[in-house]
Order: sequence, then structure tokens, then C-alpha cells
Amino acid sequence: MGGKIEFVRNYRDLSTNQGFQFEFHCDRCHGGFRTRFQPSVVGTVAGVLDTASSLFGGIFGQAAHVTDRFRSASWEMSHDDAFSKAVEEIKPDFIQCPRCSAWVCRKACWNNRKGLCKNCAPDLGVEMSAAQSDRAVREIWDQAESAEEDRPDKKSWKENIQATCPECEAALPTNVKFCPECGAKLKKIDLCPSCGTKLPPKVKFCPECGERTQ
Repeated sequence: MGGKIEFVRNYRDLSTNQGFQFEFHCDRCHGGFRTRFQPSVVGTVAGVLDTASSLFGGIFGQAAHVTDRFRSASWEMSHDDAFSKAVEEIKPDFIQCPRCSAWVCRKACWNNRKGLCKNCAPDLGVEMSAAQSDRAVREIWDQAESAEEDRPDKKSWKENIQATCPECEAALPTNVKFCPECGAKLKKIDLCPSCGTKLPPKVKFCPECGERTQ
């Protein structure tokens, strides 16, 4: 057979002396197709010569050398022909990405709208769904890694949480109202309970209505 034989990297040669068979796989999903087994007449003849040489010996002992020469020429030519036909048979199921040059299957790994493989141009709907699922899983793990008593509620995040008591400087284990060491009041009143005026720090009486605040 004359001419060049087009080939690709993503294939396996399963051929034997008895015939030819090839597997072609997608560079992205690694799925693929296997061609039907093509019996080799050359391989059958070579097998007969091998059997004859082993049974009779003598003059037929030279058949082993004939077999090697026969296989190396005729078998290789038949193999090239079978491979070329296999490539043509499989080619409609694959396409080469013009961006990354990967050979991918049209069925699952080709983005028709973009004219690129799905590694270079993923389906946006699929990516959005995957991103949402990933975020949900991460939130679940964040919640699971926190002990129940350590999880702050939404209200506590808005409060000014103190780490130490301003009076005795004792460490505060949680967001408490009174210091467990000296009993100092930690939750200060920011608004006057009577008139609602915003109070300056450490005042005992409301500057507007005179209401006691401490």
C-alpha cells in the first residue's frame, strides 16, 4: 500500500499473528472504541509453516526462517493496511481540538457551540452546578468541624465581643454578660433605657433625661 499512513497517539495495537485489532481512546474521558478483529491470511500461513517445521524437521526445518521473512514483509504490509482502515473507520467519532491539539470523542467531550474540547471550553451549566455543589459541601464541612457550643448565632456576630475583662483582665471563655472572675458587668448599655439617647462610654446617668444607666 503506497502513501503515508495517518496515525494518532491515543491507540493500542491489539494485533496478533492471527489478525488485527486496535483500540482508540479519548484524551479527555479515556473512553473509546475497539475495531472488530480482522483475521490475517498471512498469519495463518505462517502458523502452518511453523507447525510443519516442528513436526517434520529436516528439510522443513528451514521453514522457520521462511516464516520470519514471510511475516516481516507480508504481515507488516497487511498490518499497515489494517491500521489505515481502522483509523478511517474510527475518525468520525473523534475530533482534534484546535487549541490544545487533544483528540477527544465527539459524544461526550466536544463543545459544538464553541468548536473546542470541553477542557478548553467547558459547558457553563455543568461548571455552575459543580461549583454550587462544591460550595455546599465546603459549608457542610465547616459546620461539622465546629463544635455545637462554638458555633456563633447570627445575632452574636453583630455584637462587640470582648476577649478579656476590662476590670481584672481575666480571659473570657465565651461571650458572657458578667466576668466569671470579678463579676464586672461586661454588657454595657449603649442607649438610655428611658429616652433612647445614645450614651457615651462609662456614664452613670443619661445626659438627656437623667435616667440612671449603671
